Amino acid sequence: MSSELITIFMFASMMLLLFTGQRVFGVIGFVGAVAALLLWGNGAAELPFNAAFQVLNWYPLITVPFFVFMGFVLSESGIASNLYRAFHIWFGPVRGGLALGTLGLMVVISCMNGLSVAGMAVGATVALPELLKRGYNKIMVTGVIQGGSTLGILIPPSVVLVLYAMIARQPVLQLWLAGILPGLMMASIFALYIYIRCRINPALGPAMSTEERAEITTREKLLALRAGILPIAVFGTMMALFLTGTTSLVESSVVGALLATIAAAVTGRLSRVVLETSTRKTLEISCMFLWIVLGALTFSAVYDGLGAVRAIENLLLNTFGLDPWGILILMLLSFVVMGMFLDDTAMLVIVAPLYIPLVKALEFDLIWFGILYTITCQVAYITPPFGYNLFLMRAMAPPEITLGDIYRSIWPFALMMVGTIILLMIFPQIALWLPNIYSGR
Repeated sequence: MSSELITIFMFASMMLLLFTGQRVFGVIGFVGAVAALLLWGNGAAELPFNAAFQVLNWYPLITVPFFVFMGFVLSESGIASNLYRAFHIWFGPVRGGLALGTLGLMVVISCMNGLSVAGMAVGATVALPELLKRGYNKIMVTGVIQGGSTLGILIPPSVVLVLYAMIARQPVLQLWLAGILPGLMMASIFALYIYIRCRINPALGPAMSTEERAEITTREKLLALRAGILPIAVFGTMMALFLTGTTSLVESSVVGALLATIAAAVTGRLSRVVLETSTRKTLEISCMFLWIVLGALTFSAVYDGLGAVRAIENLLLNTFGLDPWGILILMLLSFVVMGMFLDDTAMLVIVAPLYIPLVKALEFDLIWFGILYTITCQVAYITPPFGYNLFLMRAMAPPEITLGDIYRSIWPFALMMVGTIILLMIFPQIALWLPNIYSGR
């Protein structure tokens, strides 16, 4: 059987089993292990064990639970809610101001957590009820929360970029620096869209009433600002230590988790319930992350052992005769399709062994490609009908927000993300400028 037919068989089997509702890591690992047994016999049963040891040897993976724990402590202790209160007080008098404040909250939470889950949780449970209560258009604000929460996998300390760095053998710091400007640019585009829409149609995002503004004193504004600065200070301290070389990546993640815990204690919000909830959620996410990596490594080890990488290169470069940009666009489109069904971690570990050698052969920059991949994952997260964030929002949103509302809300943000990808393809220096400055190039 040719590599092409085996490819079709493995991916078709994986998709079919996913539709049965089985766990993602179980499906990926099972298909990889069965394919190995069918192709190479009993000796191939060692592949999953080898993949397990490969996971255990990835030292930077220790950062995952610490970054996740940091985000959950700040969220569960209510410190993130204080930040939203600060945005509410300072941005409320502007049309669409609370939506802009919510977007700012999403950006800061992205900087604290490195995943989209925490931003979505805080946005849907803290910000969304307030926005609806104050007469904001439910479709617009649902899109704001979904679009803003996806920034967690692009802005440092992005866990996805940590994993990409290990697979592509690229420096984590370079990738984090490369994600800063595109992430802030995308957030700025979102903010401009919200502001313009609310200026054209004030009913979408009414400003805070004159009576409510009069009730907020200058002292209350300053207190809210001080409370909102605390989570930013936690992230800033952690990143400053890392960027100056004082701490390594793993040490920085520990510092971030420790500072978040101290911040919760200093504000009197650290309790047994907060610690227990944060630890449990961290364990759930970290275990899910590691199991997906394990299953995906088994799958990709089989696929790589078939020589599929060379077969794909030959197919795209010689048989189809595509130019480098055509191949790049095809790869990004495949990410969108797979991202409707797979977690970004699973998708990365499955296709990275295929695509990264191809990106090298095409002489594209691997740091730049990592940012393109991450933004494409963001698009996939909110693309109907199976986008991961769509169902996460449905599970957390109030009953008055239907799945149809959620589907309608994301199109402007998906298009803005696609526009960001196009800008990065035309102007790669948007992503590469900061890494080049840091490395002295």
